[in-house]
Amino acid sequence: MTPKKKRFYILFSAFSFFCFIVGTILIVLQDNILFFYSPSEILEKNLKQNEKVRLGGLVEENSVLRNDIKINFIITDLKKTIEVSYEGILPDLFREGQGVIVNGYLKNNIFEASEVLAKHDENYMPPEIKKILEN
Repeated sequence: MTPKKKRFYILFSAFSFFCFIVGTILIVLQDNILFFYSPSEILEKNLKQNEKVRLGGLVEENSVLRNDIKINFIITDLKKTIEVSYEGILPDLFREGQGVIVNGYLKNNIFEASEVLAKHDENYMPPEIKKILEN
């Protein structure tokens, strides 16, 4: 076998092995990957029953309704809105007008959330540093 052929077989084998590894990883993770959708995309997309997805947007002003531990609120992308139902304790940073991401599924045009993540302000500064800068 010539050195050129040997090099070709080595490179071809390495490339094939790399493709096999990447393909295997993607197949294994396929069920665990959550896509991020806006309210407009969720309403346009045909979701399967109980298909777990991630929804992101802003909590609409004056939309939060609390009943014991069940909370209903509306998420908007400034084009369309989706009502969200969540049972549990909300994060401290959750408030109207704030960005949120919720994990869950769409059921009868209401998004049943299993987890609520509140986005924090990117301009956050610890109180200690803020005091130092003010003085």
